[in-house]
Amino acid sequence: MKKLFAILAVMGVMTFGMTLSVMAQSADSTATDSTAAAQTEQAAPAADNGAAVEAAEGQSFHKELKTKFIEGSAGFMSSIALAMVIGLAFCIERIIYLSLAEVNTKKLMSSIEGALESGDIEGAKTVCRNTRGPVASICYQGLMRVDEGLDTVERAVVSYGGVQSGYLEKGCTWITLFIAIAPSLGFLGTVIGMVMAFDKIQQAGDISPTLVAGGMKVALITTIFGLIVAMILQVFYNYILTKIEEITSDMENSSITLLDTVLKYNLKYKK
Repeated sequence: MKKLFAILAVMGVMTFGMTLSVMAQSADSTATDSTAAAQTEQAAPAADNGAAVEAAEGQSFHKELKTKFIEGSAGFMSSIALAMVIGLAFCIERIIYLSLAEVNTKKLMSSIEGALESGDIEGAKTVCRNTRGPVASICYQGLMRVDEGLDTVERAVVSYGGVQSGYLEKGCTWITLFIAIAPSLGFLGTVIGMVMAFDKIQQAGDISPTLVAGGMKVALITTIFGLIVAMILQVFYNYILTKIEEITSDMENSSITLLDTVLKYNLKYKK
């Protein structure tokens, strides 16, 4: 199931990228048509020409973005884009997994407590088996050892809670990796671009402001895109951490509630 979610996440990101590409191409053609129309209607009033220019400028955003992407060197910009796609795939997979891991813990614990109060230990286990998420799994592991004593139940809950916490954080290290890689690739592209600019200056034998400015502009584009990708992934990563903290807190509270409930069950039915 996790692999299925990962595949769906990657396909979703790739589809999103293809959609943006199509939108960009559409915007390009629209901008080109608007420019051609403006050139053929030079005899029109100045007010109409001004409106056409403003419309063309508004529609050329995607064209400008694609132009900057191409200017930033295809190799490094493609690697930054690849880091963004893979990073977003991990983010989406984690968000889907954590969303499915969330349950109504109050309702779950109320059902377990009601079953234990009536002495129906199997009914409490059935409630846990029929509920998804780490909280239900932890409670089930504890209920499996009710007859072995409260200390055994507590050890089982703590041990399995650590296992479930590991499942929640699985893949987060890859997200942090791509958060670090994206700006690093941008900086690397900038350094290599500046070296190439100095090579051109050496070949020309003269420091031309146009040559220097053009080379440094192309070099800095990779840094800009790398930082943008890192910021986007960082936002998703912080959201994922927030979800993990919420689920972990629910796990801890539910574990305490389960131990109290098991204690009451033992005092009532294990005399």
